[in-house]
Amino acid sequence: LLNSNKFTLIGDNAFAGLSHLQYLFIENNDIQALSKATFRGLKSLTHLSLANNNLQTLPRDLFKPLDILSDLDLRGNTLACDCKIKWLVEWLESTNTTVPAVFCSSPGQFEGQRIRDLALGDFQCITTDFVMHQVLPFQAVSAEPFTYASDLYVALAQPSASSCSILKWDYVERKLRDFDRIPAHSAVHCKPIVAQEQLYVVVAQLFGGSYIYRWDTAVDKFIKIQDIDSQKIRKPNDIEAFQIDGDWYFVIADSSKAGSTSLYRLNQNGFYSHQALHAWHRDTDVEYVENDGKPRLIISSSSQAPVIYQWSRAQKQFMPQGEVGEMLDVQMVKHFKAKRDQFLCLSRYIGDSKVVRWEGQRFVEVQTLPSRGSMVMQPFAVGQRRYLALGSDFSFTHVYLWEEEKQKFAKFQELSVQAPRAFRAVPAADVQLLLAPSFKANTLVYRHVVVDLSL
Repeated sequence: LLNSNKFTLIGDNAFAGLSHLQYLFIENNDIQALSKATFRGLKSLTHLSLANNNLQTLPRDLFKPLDILSDLDLRGNTLACDCKIKWLVEWLESTNTTVPAVFCSSPGQFEGQRIRDLALGDFQCITTDFVMHQVLPFQAVSAEPFTYASDLYVALAQPSASSCSILKWDYVERKLRDFDRIPAHSAVHCKPIVAQEQLYVVVAQLFGGSYIYRWDTAVDKFIKIQDIDSQKIRKPNDIEAFQIDGDWYFVIADSSKAGSTSLYRLNQNGFYSHQALHAWHRDTDVEYVENDGKPRLIISSSSQAPVIYQWSRAQKQFMPQGEVGEMLDVQMVKHFKAKRDQFLCLSRYIGDSKVVRWEGQRFVEVQTLPSRGSMVMQPFAVGQRRYLALGSDFSFTHVYLWEEEKQKFAKFQELSVQAPRAFRAVPAADVQLLLAPSFKANTLVYRHVVVDLSL
């Protein structure tokens, strides 16, 4: 009997050597914590009382060493029914030990409920995290994952290194490794396109024109096959590739005052110019969206609100359809789909960034996010979870998590990335990666991890 003392803590192996002890009563103390191995060695214990203390939680598997425990009293404590106590609910369901009713003191939704009546599904114990996985020792401004011949690669534009770097995923080391480089002294985007079993890389450069390379399996190297008209594409800023009715296309957003965002189509000999779009508007980004079977392009620019183009199957061209709200200075436009709804994320360097939802004829604003200095706002999904990475040149990157019921993003995590220019989720076998190219520092690779808080 250790009742009515002033104990506040009982540590590991407190009862070592008492292998024949059968009754242990530690009631009416001020015990706030027990160590995981407090009761180690008490193989003969049949009756244990911890009643009327100040226990808010219990270490996982605390009673596991007590092989023949028949009676346990936990009444009169202030147990918090959170993830750390989930194991106790499981144990109460399976044990033959007699345990008088124990009640939750917190949190609010469980206060006053009997612990034995809680369902395991009541505990939201699974959370996630982005942890550092790999540091790539170079600056980059774009990242494009792709699969070719059953292997995973990433193409990164490195203007300071005058190249497009192609990295290959090492499934043994679980790292990205150097594979090849394409010379590009002012590359802003390197877009891989795997079409008709061929690998192409569209290299967009600020100076000296842009080019298309093809991987030649005969010599295992990239061969330049085509120049892109430098009169149309003077200052490229973004590239999107997509298929419409079985045909491959790519579109380059041009940010010069004299150039034109342009659409190219693949034929047997390469890509040829198909359509000029949105001339002289200093376009910053282009996004391909398909909704209700209708292909659309959404082009953002520094001179007007983002413009919507819809594909005409009769004319095989994109036709102007309208604008997205009245938001100027949109640096980047990205889309995501949640259930049946289509959303756009519009990042702005000055002013707040926006999340808008398509409602049949127009986009309606659903959320505003502070984003001073933002050049990138990228939604992405990992499994059933949907995230949003909002980068900034002046502060931390904010990662948000989508809340389906509220149809909004909630703050989730901060990442320290200097001047990010893209975020790209990469599924690499059993590893889920997030690439963060940096304009001013090393390119970072984060790993998405799932954490069970009840363990």
